[in-house]
Amino acid sequence: MISVQEVENLIKSDLSIRNIENVLSKYSCWLVGGCVRDYFLSKTNCDRDIVCIGNSCALAKEIAATTHGTFIELDCENQIYRVVPEDKKTYFDVSRALDDDIMKDAKRRDFTLNAIYYDLNEQVIFDPCNGINNLFENRLKTYNIKNFDDDPLRMLRAFRFVAQYNFCPDSEILNYIQNNKENIRKCACERINQELMKLFEGDFAPQALLLSDECNFLNEIFPFVDEIKKIPPNTHHHLNLFHHCIETMRTIRMKNPMLKLAAFCHDVGKPKTHTIEQSGRHRFIGHDKVGAELIKPVLSNLKFSKKQIEYVSLMIENHIYPSALMSSENVQDKAMIRFIRKLNPYVEDIIELARADRLCARGPMVTEEMVQANLQKLEKLYDFYLKIKPKLMTLPKLLDGHEIMNILNIKPSPVLGKIISALEEAQLEGKVVTKEEAVKYVKSYFLIL
Repeated sequence: MISVQEVENLIKSDLSIRNIENVLSKYSCWLVGGCVRDYFLSKTNCDRDIVCIGNSCALAKEIAATTHGTFIELDCENQIYRVVPEDKKTYFDVSRALDDDIMKDAKRRDFTLNAIYYDLNEQVIFDPCNGINNLFENRLKTYNIKNFDDDPLRMLRAFRFVAQYNFCPDSEILNYIQNNKENIRKCACERINQELMKLFEGDFAPQALLLSDECNFLNEIFPFVDEIKKIPPNTHHHLNLFHHCIETMRTIRMKNPMLKLAAFCHDVGKPKTHTIEQSGRHRFIGHDKVGAELIKPVLSNLKFSKKQIEYVSLMIENHIYPSALMSSENVQDKAMIRFIRKLNPYVEDIIELARADRLCARGPMVTEEMVQANLQKLEKLYDFYLKIKPKLMTLPKLLDGHEIMNILNIKPSPVLGKIISALEEAQLEGKVVTKEEAVKYVKSYFLIL
């Protein structure tokens, strides 16, 4: 963390603030919230929260005029407005102080570390709730726990701050969450979604999920949690299923919140497919496909987009595919091309998920040699993808569907799709380069279908 003086100097040199100094000088106003907090933590933040005494609407409109920005009404009843300047580098959220009293405004905020104010007229830090000390101590505290009654989303936000900053929530907050967890259902799912995305973006997302589970809160968001906890460690897994999913997410190296979410959910189909053979072996036949379907209504209820849901479902359905493909002693290029075509443009993501899954399954029947052999084969698949990736980007369409139908005198059907796919694979393998070769290929391929 940096000092108060350093933060004051940084804000004074903030171009987005300096550009509206003439407007700000007309009002009693303060910079507050995430921007000030992140200055202390040496982190970037594009959000500039400004709270003022008096007419926040007028202030926001003047900021919009000065920055040639867009004025947006967020909450007219509580006088909260957003300004998106023309350059779109930052944005301003402008609100009116509670009862025009800056002390009341500070005491009703979610956490003390979000109640550090910078007086935009006096150009000094104002810290009425001891938020700076809490930042130094890495503690997440609230001035008044009843503030959580005003907005239950603050319970989820507490875990989001754990994920982003590794803050340690005060016991008062954790006890409140444990006793009031069902209140999260009162929040709009769209708001829950926004917090979840920020949570899974965080470097400490696994810690946040574990802590939320200790408060019996996580199942309120993801109703499958209690079910996956019932699957115990077994010969291939040294952890129970819940902790395996957490560790798989922790092992993902890519900065992709949707992939981390997919890693957390990748085995959601196992409880419904769990059987135990006479030998004692645990089996989960078809859990990949079952899980791919089970996750769709869960994410839909949380207002994830159709594209996001399809991505997570695709990751779950295919998380076994890379390792299964490469388990063959002499896997053919054609098989790897087929894999790449099916998963493109998410090939790297699914290989990374398979790698993480492999590293987090180390039951008594799994040797280190088995793990390393699996990882080496996944690396081979990844290297093959990198080699063929340029061809995927520039692969010419030698024949379109209409041309193929005319050549073969066929109508639109699943057969046509198979032929198109086979032609693309032949191109990627280098067997077909010219249009003449493509015509010859589809004719010969059609004869063997």
